[in-house]
Amino acid sequence: MLPPQRISCRERRAFHWRTASPWTTCVRVTCFSRLRFMWFALMVLTVLCVALQMLGVVRQARSSKVLKLVSKQLIRMPAEIHRPMKRKDWENLENLSALSTAIVEEPVDQHSFIQRRDESENPHSEEEREQVLEVARKKFTSTTKTVPPMEANKLFLDQKVAKLFPHQPQKPVITKNNHEIQKPPQSDDNTDKYTVKSQAVTCQPKNHIVFLKTHKTASSTILNILYRYGDSHNMTFALPLNMHSQLFYPAFFAAHFVEGVRTQSVKEFHILCNHMRFSSQEVRKLMPKDTFYFSILRNPVAMMESLFVYYKAIPAFRAVKSLEEFLIQGGRSYNASVPNNHYARNILTFDFGLDNTAPENDTELDRRSAEVIAAVERDFPLILISEYFDESLVLLKHALCWSLDDVSSFRLNSRSERSRRPLSAETTEQVKQWNSLDWRLYQHFNVTFWKRIDSTLGQTKLQQEVELLRAKRMKLEQMCLQEGGAVDPAQVQDSSLKPFQYGAAVIQGYNLRLGLNNDTRQLCQRLITPELQYTSALYTKQFPQLAAARAAAAKRIAASRNIATHRAVKRNIETNAHIAVTNNTSHNNTNITIADKHSLNILANSVVHSERQNNFDVHSVTKQYKNKEIKRNSDKHITQKHFINSKVPQESALL
Repeated sequence: MLPPQRISCRERRAFHWRTASPWTTCVRVTCFSRLRFMWFALMVLTVLCVALQMLGVVRQARSSKVLKLVSKQLIRMPAEIHRPMKRKDWENLENLSALSTAIVEEPVDQHSFIQRRDESENPHSEEEREQVLEVARKKFTSTTKTVPPMEANKLFLDQKVAKLFPHQPQKPVITKNNHEIQKPPQSDDNTDKYTVKSQAVTCQPKNHIVFLKTHKTASSTILNILYRYGDSHNMTFALPLNMHSQLFYPAFFAAHFVEGVRTQSVKEFHILCNHMRFSSQEVRKLMPKDTFYFSILRNPVAMMESLFVYYKAIPAFRAVKSLEEFLIQGGRSYNASVPNNHYARNILTFDFGLDNTAPENDTELDRRSAEVIAAVERDFPLILISEYFDESLVLLKHALCWSLDDVSSFRLNSRSERSRRPLSAETTEQVKQWNSLDWRLYQHFNVTFWKRIDSTLGQTKLQQEVELLRAKRMKLEQMCLQEGGAVDPAQVQDSSLKPFQYGAAVIQGYNLRLGLNNDTRQLCQRLITPELQYTSALYTKQFPQLAAARAAAAKRIAASRNIATHRAVKRNIETNAHIAVTNNTSHNNTNITIADKHSLNILANSVVHSERQNNFDVHSVTKQYKNKEIKRNSDKHITQKHFINSKVPQESALL
């Protein structure tokens, strides 16, 4: 039995725990138990340790950044500083002075620390600079002969840091003999040389390119340059769907017009250069952010004359005989809502994806032309000029960081001189007024073209590189071309290299020289391959399975067309023969049968030939047969008379 006092104490404690709140009970159980108290203290210490470790990691990351920057600067130093100095090096003071000279003369980081200086800040001649450098080097060598190894090494490091960070204040280095060692003055000529080297290092060839191919502006030659560069570097082209030659022009460009976008079979596109109506938003969906955009313009006067000849079949030009007549009438045959009439007015503005509607007055023209120019400048950092094609290629070479061989080319899709005709001064002014937006656009970018040349190359260097480019082209012509230049399409020997003929224009082609080796022939053939053939070849290279399926489908369609054509021609022959038999008399049926058999043989040979060529024409064959039928009916009386006079020989011949 317990004493009554302890029993009452237990009862009071039990009553207290029953009446206490749950939170109070949890705190008391946690804090007033020895084991739980030790566990609680251990958790607090663990949290503190983790916090201290994280703080140390953060401080270490910050210090590692600083060390990384310092290591980068040290990596840029010459290798002689990083390796430990040998005793022979310190004993040989000539090697020490040579090392110091190497440090002074070596160009430092070309990316960040060297700045171009203007020639006005460089008044000394090269001879004076060399003399100053020589004196400074001798002074530097004489002062370092008394420098101990450790202080000399520190001296080299301080000088190197001073070169890397020229804007920081520098303290003079004092040796034990109280000789102040100053840094030799750098000449501006060396700085210019280093700047040229820095440009050569920082200029990397651009691999993501968008070229807006405009109409009748020598853009086919630019296209061939891009095709050859991308083909030789195994780049991926954004080619039109279903092996088309254009990206569904004149509709606005859309990303799904490109083969491989919907199927996601192509992960990255490098070059987009086929005909399209530009849409900045859709193009940027397809191409990476570092893509380089450029295009080419041509004088609207010469371009209008070329458009009229090439697109003579469009509704706006079809009703007139000449360009002068079209302009004199004020473009009455032009209707902007009719398909294909966009070729007849402000075609450049239309190709850039802008509204090509002609302004009503000068105020509206100024406003609209300013909007057009601003839109083109926003999307295209480089605009070439067709009239200065060689200069444009040099500028393009520098903009893309390519070589001279990459931009060397022949003129493609060019008209023969006999299909060109000059325009009068009156017609020229009428063309400028008719294509007012294009004319303002051309004037503006013709000025900016030469400003860019003056700011980047200069006229002297430009002329030198143009001469090199023309010499390179002449060398390629002598090596590749049989006639030394372009020829009419009828004289092109290889049918696979014949350019596409359209409208009234005569598009010239090329013939390769005989006896070329495989590498040279491949190079030359790429230079002269027309646009359509090269596009098809690249499509086959990128999408071999799709190309094979399309080729098989085309063969099946051609075979079915040939069978249908053969049946139609045979049915037409039988019908005409039956009509001829019923209309002719009985005594000339033999001659008709012989003539029909002869016609059948001729037509059968024509069908066989058409199956080989895959371009048989039903109307031409029917017309040929009708002409023979008319001729045969016209000679009916002569045949009858001859049949009466020589009846016996004819019957013997038939037997």
